[in-house]
Amino acid sequence: MTTLALYSNKGGVGKTAAAVNLSYLAAQAGSRTLICDLDPQSSATYYFRVKPKLKSGAKQFIKGGKQVDKSIKGTDYDNLDLLPADFSHRKLDVTFNELKRSKHRLTRILDPLKNKYDLIILDCPVTISILAENIFNAVDYTLVPLIPTTLSVRTHRQLLSFCKKNKYDVSNIYSFFSMVDKRKKMHRELMAAVLNEFKGILQSAIPYLSQIERMGIQREPVAAFLPKSVASKSYQNLWQNIRETILSKTTI
Repeated sequence: MTTLALYSNKGGVGKTAAAVNLSYLAAQAGSRTLICDLDPQSSATYYFRVKPKLKSGAKQFIKGGKQVDKSIKGTDYDNLDLLPADFSHRKLDVTFNELKRSKHRLTRILDPLKNKYDLIILDCPVTISILAENIFNAVDYTLVPLIPTTLSVRTHRQLLSFCKKNKYDVSNIYSFFSMVDKRKKMHRELMAAVLNEFKGILQSAIPYLSQIERMGIQREPVAAFLPKSVASKSYQNLWQNIRETILSKTTI
């Protein structure tokens, strides 16, 4: 059983699209998969045509147990369940901070679910706070979409610096290039520079394509409604790369 966070401390990097497509591809490959939407914007929940609502909201969510289990919804796809987001997730930082062992509360919430699934994927909000530390403690690996732009690379340095300072294992943090336009010289140059500077960069890249933007209209993974498209093949390549590079270290 493996837990994987799709996380970034920068917004607009294609994180949720990756979480949705990777969870779909994992389920299609036969893994019992749960995608947990922790983002109060609830985009992953929206893509799967589920109402963004938890039973009793974040108040019961942080307690874990049966209320969380009751909130899990099936999707239109075999082997794939969803723990929806709730707008009250915007208060998770404050709520976690008020509790004992505040950096390990998410671990307690997810642990009972691990016997039911082969893979749990977290779609995480943009944060580098106590919620982020809960995420780092709760998951086996963190996967970070990285746009080849100056600001995206800068925030990735900040993330790695934060993790090292707080003694989180950066060897469990992997990145992949997202929203890539290889026609742009800056993208090509920054990708080469990033490969020289950082470890844990996966070989597969997700291009900037309108096919991915159509997910908001279709409300389903691009790998489902355009399975032979360039976008779908990019996510398929990324999923295969993750299986070979990351998940091969664990049992799924």
